[in-house]
Amino acid sequence: MTSEPVPGALRAEILRMAEYRGQGKTLCPSEAARSIGGPQWRELMPAARRISFDLAGAGLVEVTQGGDPVDADARGPIRIRWVETGRSDGPGGAPAR
Repeated sequence: MTSEPVPGALRAEILRMAEYRGQGKTLCPSEAARSIGGPQWRELMPAARRISFDLAGAGLVEVTQGGDPVDADARGPIRIRWVETGRSDGPGGAPAR
């Protein structure tokens, strides 16, 4: 796996998993990192966290700790929750089909 497609793949996987689970459920960024990175998933964790906060900044997801939204400077475990936006963006920013 080259490093070039990883950010896009992680972004798409985080969005896919969050949307699939729906607004009431959360996921850990490590779940997306494991899905994309296989045995080397830990190497993807900094990118997975950064992408999670980027998506939150775009209003596509919420990043939480203990159920409360947090900023990018949060330390420790985080969770990602889908936000119903009413937009038609699918994973990766492509129009949903």
